Amino acid sequence: MSDDMICVGAIAGAFGVHGEVRLKSFTARPEDIAGYGPLGLEDGSRAFSATITGQAKNGLTAKLSGVRTREEADALRGVQLFVARTKLPSLPDDEYYHADLVGLDVFDTGGVPLGRVKSVLNHGASDLLELTLPGGADTVLLPFTKRAVPTVDLASRRIVADPPEGLLPES
Repeated sequence: MSDDMICVGAIAGAFGVHGEVRLKSFTARPEDIAGYGPLGLEDGSRAFSATITGQAKNGLTAKLSGVRTREEADALRGVQLFVARTKLPSLPDDEYYHADLVGLDVFDTGGVPLGRVKSVLNHGASDLLELTLPGGADTVLLPFTKRAVPTVDLASRRIVADPPEGLLPES
C-alpha cells in the first residue's frame, strides 16, 4: 500500500436488502467519510462513491456506487476503504494520523529502546499504541496520552515515551 493512501473506514457487512452497507468510519467526524471522494480498495482495483443513508449500531449505513444487492454488499464485509492523503485535512500540532504512527521506534526518556509501534487501537476511552518489544513478538499497550508519550517526532520517525510504572517487563 502506498504511503499516499490512508485507511478511513471499513465495511462491516450488508444492511437491508437493497445493497446498503454498514460502514465503520475512522474519520474524526464519522459522517465526513463520504466527502473525501471515492473510497478505494487497498489494491486499487475498485473505488466507490458513498452516500451516507443513516446510523447503525457502531457505525453508519451507506449506499456505495455499483453495489446493488444484499449479496454484493455482504461480499464486501471486512474490506478496508482508502483515500489519497491529499484529500484529508491538515492536522494541528499534537494530532496525528494513525498510519503515521505505525512503524515508529519508541524510546524512553533516557534513550533506551522500548519497541516499535505495531498498531494504534481505540476501544472507546482513548488511543493506545501497541508496541512490539525489542527481541521478540511480545507486545504491550501504551496509553497515547501527553503524559505517557510526551514527544512524537515524525521527521525522525521516533517517539519518546514515559510509560506508567509496571507497564513494561523488567529487563
